[in-house]
Amino acid sequence: MKKRNILTVLITIVTAFLALDTTHAQAPNRMIGINVLLNQPATNSILQDLGAHGQVLDVLPRINGVTMRARSSELSTIQRLAYVAGANPDATADIVSGANYWNLDAVNVTDFGTGRVVGYDGAGVYIAVIDSGLPFNWSAYFPEGRIAVDLARGFRGGGGERGTVSSQPETWERDSLGHGFAVTSVILGFRYNLSDPPLPSTFDGVAPEATIIPVKVYGESNSAWYSVLTRAIVYVTDLKVGGALGDAPLVINMSFGGFGDDVLMRAAIDYAIAHGVVPVAAAGNEADAGMRLPGRYAPVISAGATGSVGEFPPDDPTLVEWILNDVTEGDASQHFIAPFSAWELPGQDLDVLAPGFVVPVTGPFGGGIGQVDYTYAFGTSFACPHVAGIAALMLQKNPALTAAQIEEILENTAFPLPPDCRNVRFGVVGHGHWPSFRWGDFINIFFFNADTCWNASQAGHGLVQADAALAATPLP
Repeated sequence: MKKRNILTVLITIVTAFLALDTTHAQAPNRMIGINVLLNQPATNSILQDLGAHGQVLDVLPRINGVTMRARSSELSTIQRLAYVAGANPDATADIVSGANYWNLDAVNVTDFGTGRVVGYDGAGVYIAVIDSGLPFNWSAYFPEGRIAVDLARGFRGGGGERGTVSSQPETWERDSLGHGFAVTSVILGFRYNLSDPPLPSTFDGVAPEATIIPVKVYGESNSAWYSVLTRAIVYVTDLKVGGALGDAPLVINMSFGGFGDDVLMRAAIDYAIAHGVVPVAAAGNEADAGMRLPGRYAPVISAGATGSVGEFPPDDPTLVEWILNDVTEGDASQHFIAPFSAWELPGQDLDVLAPGFVVPVTGPFGGGIGQVDYTYAFGTSFACPHVAGIAALMLQKNPALTAAQIEEILENTAFPLPPDCRNVRFGVVGHGHWPSFRWGDFINIFFFNADTCWNASQAGHGLVQADAALAATPLP
């Protein structure tokens, strides 16, 4: 197989695992979920009238939203109702991570041999990770004080035929995917519990003293309905609005996205921003197919993915100790934009980049979550928590910053990666081993060198730099 063909296979594997189809084909006149945004509060007469077109499932008064179950043929009628600002089918969005290691060095949170080089650690800031929750043994990896157990929630339902979205406090510790687990490990860092290969016992995180609010919206699959995601966004925003977080700032990490648009998702994000919440989202993993929602929505801070040219060096027989190597600051030749990282198409808004290619995280995905193990993550899903973590550092310095101000500072201080090519050593997992790409377990994994190139539509404003962003952050 030629190198170019092998690279195409790698991109296909990553895309298939981290970003599945986000919409469900609509058979003619079948029952579907419909998300409705009203142009006024939902009165009894409005709800009664909507009931003539289907079954009202849920009302979201904070954003004048309603979810329904109705026949697909009713959608156009609902969209034309005088009190409706917008309506669309409910669709799914997919989940698209101590010691210094390469990805924290790349964004200048840490530096080789010196540890942290920024004076902030996220203390006093909440980060809501809307994802697949955490496994029951999460305390083996993270300090118990860093997880807001009393605020953690799970949400289920959506899609019309599945009924009203429900809040389930007891389900957030049932992560069967490992995705939310890995995302959280980027933010907080993690304990390392294996002796082979020998590595430091604790790895640093972007914001290791931030407090994580796990919000589970993904179950055994990596798809969740927009109505469920909307409920989750409104829930965490209401924690801030209602005073449950005190005066603490709140960041939302959204390592997911769908290709369909959604009126309630946008309204929930607007509601969050209006109340001082900072939303950060993954750009998506489909390259020239464009960005996903919510990442492509302009008010959201979006993150594309980069990698390091120093990954898997031939002189490292462990194939993992290289993660502790230095990444030269200010040298664009040491970085590349991941080939799957979403392009900014017309009408879309790609803000910044962060490491999302061979990021060391807790894991592995898709099985074995009950055991202590580790893996490498690929996808803009893992660029996202780097950016969310840096936003938390900025809010620690100045809690009054708005989402727009944080976005502007991140963009203005990012390290540009103009269109170029790099020759990179890739690792491909052999048959029967994906996605259990475990440290120290490289049976059936082979490596090859190939050129990877990118254009301006993948570059945003460049690679985020925590130290520069904090230096540009004004004190309150």
